[in-house]
Amino acid sequence: MHSNQTNHHKRNILVVDDTPDNLRLLSAMLTAQGFEVRKALNGKMALTACQMVLPDVILLDINMPGMDGYEVCQQLKADDKTCEVPVIFISALDDVVDKVKAFDVGGVDYIAKPFHGAEVVLRIENQINLRLLQVKLQEKNFLLQQALDNLKTSQVQQIQNEKMVALGQLVAGLAHEINNPISFIYGNLQYAGQYVEDLVNMIEVYQQEYPKPTPKIQQVAKDVDLNFMIKDLQNLIGAMYRGSDRIREIVLALQHFSRHDEAEMKRVNIHEDIENTLVMLQHRLREATERPAIIVVKDYGNLPLVTCYASELNQVFMHLLNNAIDAIEEGVGNGEFGAPCGDKGQWGVENQSCIPYSLLSTPQIRIHTEVTDLNMVKIAIADNGFGIEESLRSRLFDPFFTTKPVGKGSGLGLSISYQIIVQKHRGNISCTSSVGKGAEFVIEIPIDQPDILLQVSKS
Repeated sequence: MHSNQTNHHKRNILVVDDTPDNLRLLSAMLTAQGFEVRKALNGKMALTACQMVLPDVILLDINMPGMDGYEVCQQLKADDKTCEVPVIFISALDDVVDKVKAFDVGGVDYIAKPFHGAEVVLRIENQINLRLLQVKLQEKNFLLQQALDNLKTSQVQQIQNEKMVALGQLVAGLAHEINNPISFIYGNLQYAGQYVEDLVNMIEVYQQEYPKPTPKIQQVAKDVDLNFMIKDLQNLIGAMYRGSDRIREIVLALQHFSRHDEAEMKRVNIHEDIENTLVMLQHRLREATERPAIIVVKDYGNLPLVTCYASELNQVFMHLLNNAIDAIEEGVGNGEFGAPCGDKGQWGVENQSCIPYSLLSTPQIRIHTEVTDLNMVKIAIADNGFGIEESLRSRLFDPFFTTKPVGKGSGLGLSISYQIIVQKHRGNISCTSSVGKGAEFVIEIPIDQPDILLQVSKS
C-alpha cells in the first residue's frame, strides 16, 4: 500500500457519507496512511466544513438524503474558495450514466462500492499529486505572465525613450533652422518699414512740389492705385510684424516643448508647459468644416515651480490634450454638437433650421490646476466628448490597448503617460468618464522629489 509519509505535512481529507459505518471505515483506513481525516454525515455539514478548513481532497457519496452528492459538488464548484478542491465520488451505483453525471458536475474521479483500501489511497494520492502539479503550473504561468508584462513595459519604455530622443532632436533642429531665417526677417522688418515710410514721404513731397504731374505719371498712379497702396503699406508692414512675431513665439514654444538643451530634471512652471503644448495643438483646436472651434477653458490655480522631467511631462500633456480633441471629434461624429449647415457661424441639428453655435453644446476642453493637501500638484484635463464605456476604463493604461479605430491609435499614449507619471514622478493618473458626458484625466505629481534630484546631482 502506498504511503503519504513523503508529503511535507498531513493532507486534509474530508469524507462525506450518510452511513456512519462507511465513515468509520474510510476514516480508520486513511488515518492509518498518515492522512488527517474529517467526517460529514450530509451535504450541508460538508459545505460548512469546507468553509472552516479547506480540504486537500473530498471523498463524496452520491446518494444522501436532502442534498445528494451531485448538488454538493455543484455548490463547491460554484464557490471561488472551494472550486479548485478535487472531488472523488464514491457510490454503490456503477452505472455509466452516473459516472458521466459525476464528471459533468465537476468530479475528478469515481470509485464504485465496495471499494478496496489500496485503490482509494492510490486515487487520493494521485489527485493530491495532480493538484500539486496544477499549483506549480499556475505559479509558473503567473511568473510567465509577470515576465510578459515586464517585457511589454520595457518595450513601451524603450519605444518612449527612442521617441523622446528622436522627437527632441527633430523639434530642436526645426526650431533652430526656423529661428535663423525668421530672426533675419524680423530684424530687417524695422529697416524695411523705415525705408517704406521714407519713400512714402518722398512721394508726398513730390505731390506737393509738383501738383500737376505729367499724363504718364497720372496713368501709372491710376494703374497701381497709389492712394490705396500708400494707406495699405502701413497695414501690410504691421501684419508682417505680427506674423513674424507669431512665428518667433511658435519657435520658442517648440524649444520649450522639447527642452532638448536643458537638464533632464529641473524646476518648471507647469502653466507655461501647458501653454506651449496648446500652441503646438492650435491647428487642431480651430474651427473645421465638420465642427465648431474647440474652446479651451483654463482654470489655473496658484502653483509653485515643480521639480519634474519637463520634456516627458510635456509628452503627457500632449497625449491627454490630443485624446481630448479626438474624443470631441468622436462626439461630433455621433451628432453630439449638431451638424454643419448654412453660413459660417451657424450649426444645425437634423430636421431643424440652422442656429448659432452658442445655442448648442460647445466643444470644450477644461484644464484645472491646484495644489492638494498632500503637497501634490493636480492637473485635470476634461472634455465634453463622447465619453468612455465603463468596461474599457480599466484597460486604458494597458500597453497597446486603444479605443480608437484601427490605424488611428497605437495604444501607447496612455501607457507611456502612466509610466511617466507613476514610475518616473511617483505620482498618480486616473480617469473618470461616462458615455455621453465626456471624460476627465487627473494627474497628481509631487512638487519636490529630493531623492531623485540627489541622484541627478551625483551623476
